[in-house]
Amino acid sequence: MRHYPSSVKRVIVNMTRLPGIGEKTAERLVTHMLCMPQKDIEALAESILEMKHSVRLCSLCHSLSDTDLCAICRDPSRDGGVICVVEQPADMAAIEKSGAYTGRYHILQGVLSPICGVGPNDIRIKELLERIGKGGIREVVLATSTGVEGEATASYLAERLRGLPVKTTRIASGVPMGGDLKYVDPVTLKRAMDTRHGV
Repeated sequence: MRHYPSSVKRVIVNMTRLPGIGEKTAERLVTHMLCMPQKDIEALAESILEMKHSVRLCSLCHSLSDTDLCAICRDPSRDGGVICVVEQPADMAAIEKSGAYTGRYHILQGVLSPICGVGPNDIRIKELLERIGKGGIREVVLATSTGVEGEATASYLAERLRGLPVKTTRIASGVPMGGDLKYVDPVTLKRAMDTRHGV
């Protein structure tokens, strides 16, 4: 990287701070940006700054929004009696892309991780319980990841919700569609066998 001018090196270094962007990818992106028209670079820079200044968390579900309530929380066609609990806004986006869910969300903004010092007060569990306490919620769908921390968070939430007047469910997990059994890891295969259902 010594052969680049210092201004180019600075941009490359800053790009490598983004997840999934290594030095080679950063170099390719930066050299591509150098060939872009000035107006396109300015539009990119302005859109990043505007995003940083205007995006906040939805006051109800804690997803990303540029208004007090996000588009999903404002949508009257969504079923407000069902809340899907996810770890991050990207998880909500993945569920939305599936088109399989028409309720609302609650984003925890993390998972329980005692090793990293993340406890129940560090993620948005209190806010979830407050939403349920206001009434009108029939079901809470726990859609955290199936890793150790996601499972621990789901178990903790299920315990906290026990005794409350809501149905608590957990998304199914197991063999993916089109998955070849010989390539499925043992933990996933065990989960698929444990959660098998009638046909």
